[in-house]
Amino acid sequence: MEPKDPKAKPPSEAPLFSDPLPKRSFPATAVAIAAVAVTLLALFFVLMGRRSQPAPAPKTLLPEAAYAAHLPLTGLRMSDSSSMSGGRQIYLEGHIANHGDRTVTGVTVQAVFANDVAMPPQIETTPLSLIYMRQPYVDSHPLSASPLGPGEEGDFRLIFEDISENWNQQLPMVRIIQVETR
Repeated sequence: MEPKDPKAKPPSEAPLFSDPLPKRSFPATAVAIAAVAVTLLALFFVLMGRRSQPAPAPKTLLPEAAYAAHLPLTGLRMSDSSSMSGGRQIYLEGHIANHGDRTVTGVTVQAVFANDVAMPPQIETTPLSLIYMRQPYVDSHPLSASPLGPGEEGDFRLIFEDISENWNQQLPMVRIIQVETR
């Protein structure tokens, strides 16, 4: 027989409110929740990767859109205005016609502002907006608001801000780089 510890209390005299020993078991619920979260996160990234391709750098000269040959830009003219805060806006207006067989719902153009100081030109990318009212002031809206059907034409306005001071003040080269059709 083993000697008993004199300080040990018999089971009937154990404290009433003692903490029970914790049960050690595998946390199946926590692992299942973590697995579902990781799966959903991976699915999200896969869908986002398929949905959009990386956008090109905004100041990169892009190739013309395939449908651009059906959308001649004619009668280009330029004007400018200054604001009270010292800012300057360049307006480029012209005429666009749809000689293709599809309805055009959006056009994105690039304007190349050249300079005479042997620096790269400033390239601005902007959506084309059609003019729908000239009085009492010129107002425009995007092509998505009133698409340009086959054989239709209209006047447009492009607005540019923050054009570099080294721009040679000549009419910029305008290229259609993206066309949305239906």
